[in-house]
Amino acid sequence: MRTWCWVLLLAAVTSTAYGRQNAVSGEARSLTPARAAAVEDGVRAFAGTVAHDVTQDGPTAWRKHFSDSPSFFMAVDGRLVFPNSAAATAGIQDFARTNKQISLKWGDDLRVDPLAPDLAVVAASYHEVQVNTAGQRVDETGFFTGIAEYRDGRWKFRNAHWSEPVPPATVP
Repeated sequence: MRTWCWVLLLAAVTSTAYGRQNAVSGEARSLTPARAAAVEDGVRAFAGTVAHDVTQDGPTAWRKHFSDSPSFFMAVDGRLVFPNSAAATAGIQDFARTNKQISLKWGDDLRVDPLAPDLAVVAASYHEVQVNTAGQRVDETGFFTGIAEYRDGRWKFRNAHWSEPVPPATVP
């Protein structure tokens, strides 16, 4: 009798898991080619707006392009620098006190991978020039990845990761 109960329990769990898997993959399949193209176009336009706003308005422009939700986080070079939206707000304000100007350009390799009607992966090389309040210039080139989420009528980054190339190791 005990074995029979385990078999029924296993069957119920398997059936539930299978049903959920089909629901998730069914959601992905519901992204028609036309809708996927619209998501891609919207996210590409969003990425262009981000680069424009950050270049025109400086570091504080980032705040309006990062999701103000508990799901937001940002990593740089493999380290979590903003574990949440509040940390991002504080970090941006601190950065803006010493860095007044940023010029951001995405590479021609910008990729958008629509995942759902309201989610897409964004990836691109980037070049950024930062000028601090003392007039010192810092050039950074690297690669960006993030998830863009459509919420409250606009696209925002739900998370972001910036990385710069690691210099090749020197052999003694």
